[in-house]
Amino acid sequence: MSLMARIRAAAPPSAVVAGLIAVLVGVTSSAALVFTAAKAAGADSREISSWMLALGVGLACTCIGLSVRYRAPVVTAWSTPGAALLTTGLSGVSMAQAVGAFLFSALLILVSGVTGWFARAMNRIPVPLAAALLAGVLFQFGTGLFTTMHTSFALAFPMFLAYLLGRRLLPRYAVLLALAAGVVATVFTGGWHADRVRLSVAAPVFVAPEFDWKVLVSVGVPLFVVTMASQNLPGVAVLRGAGYDVPVSPLMTWTGTANFLLAPFGAYGLNLAAITAAICTSEEAHPDRRRRYVAGVWAGIFYLCVGLLGATVASLLAAMPHALVLGIAGIGLLGTVASSLTTAVSDPGAREAAVVTFLATASGVTLLGIGSAFWGLLAGVLTSVLLSAGGKRREKRDATPEEGREKRDATPGEGREGEDGGAARAEPAAGTVPHAAR
Repeated sequence: MSLMARIRAAAPPSAVVAGLIAVLVGVTSSAALVFTAAKAAGADSREISSWMLALGVGLACTCIGLSVRYRAPVVTAWSTPGAALLTTGLSGVSMAQAVGAFLFSALLILVSGVTGWFARAMNRIPVPLAAALLAGVLFQFGTGLFTTMHTSFALAFPMFLAYLLGRRLLPRYAVLLALAAGVVATVFTGGWHADRVRLSVAAPVFVAPEFDWKVLVSVGVPLFVVTMASQNLPGVAVLRGAGYDVPVSPLMTWTGTANFLLAPFGAYGLNLAAITAAICTSEEAHPDRRRRYVAGVWAGIFYLCVGLLGATVASLLAAMPHALVLGIAGIGLLGTVASSLTTAVSDPGAREAAVVTFLATASGVTLLGIGSAFWGLLAGVLTSVLLSAGGKRREKRDATPEEGREKRDATPGEGREGEDGGAARAEPAAGTVPHAAR
């Protein structure tokens, strides 16, 4: 194999771009929350950089390692709802106590992977509900392209047009063309603020943990719950919706282990990604689904760069137009949303439950600190159980008279004799449907 062929195999442009977009979406949508959470625990600039370094290293190891191991685009992320929880939960908590809570949460995730209870729960979720859950999770990002047209039409519309032309002429590079069009548009509209970028390399800062049972209960346990319900659950749904039957328990075990080892340096929560993973599992990442794991590897490489340049990330976020990120995320998720909705409504028996799951998840409702992904799935399962139970009772009630007639017709000597000497067949009552036609 020639050198160029090896480079194309290791770095297909579509996979590299998918990994880059996944990291851009993940970082720009929640990095500010990470900084806010660190400041809530009293972190200084060095410790904030250490948080980004620990998270970046953890995501790089898990993205690259798990993607190569299972030949699937396993993309991980830091817990966005977890960061939101920490912004208020860490108020008045010391950094050492916060690290103790991070370790406790990571240990619970590790135990869930070793025991396999989370995998058993996921195996009971019907495929249409999992697909509807994924579509609901992606809904807000999927509409990002069109919402940006209201305020940034000169940026969003050229991206959309470039994507459509790409799908027509160069389907493999459609997303790449849309990204290029967006960058050109921002240059002409003056959306970039390069003067705000500051280059700085992060260094690890170790913090010895302190275990306070009040902090463990008030921070550690909720952090574990929201990470599992709002991140890992839809993350598994993304992989399964894309046709990757990756064992769940090892994923929990390895993310929990990486989280536990890096917690003293600021890794508060590592978990499976959902929205960013959908970008890497889509057809745009690579036409051959067996090669899409390369997108997960490149996402890990870019996350490592984010971690090493932790302090630079904040300044880069301030320089980049947010409309560009929303627009490219919406374009990158179009195919995944379409396939998810198709799978969700493909089974007539589960269609109503799937619609409930989709609507409840897309609503963005948050109760008890837990995001809409969990409540949407719970609503869908409840709908499925109640409707299926009611349907079974109706079938049983409707089948009883029919079965009785069949038994009477089959019993010799019983029933009304017809002119031909045989038992006359009972005609169906008006308004009823013969059994064979049901």
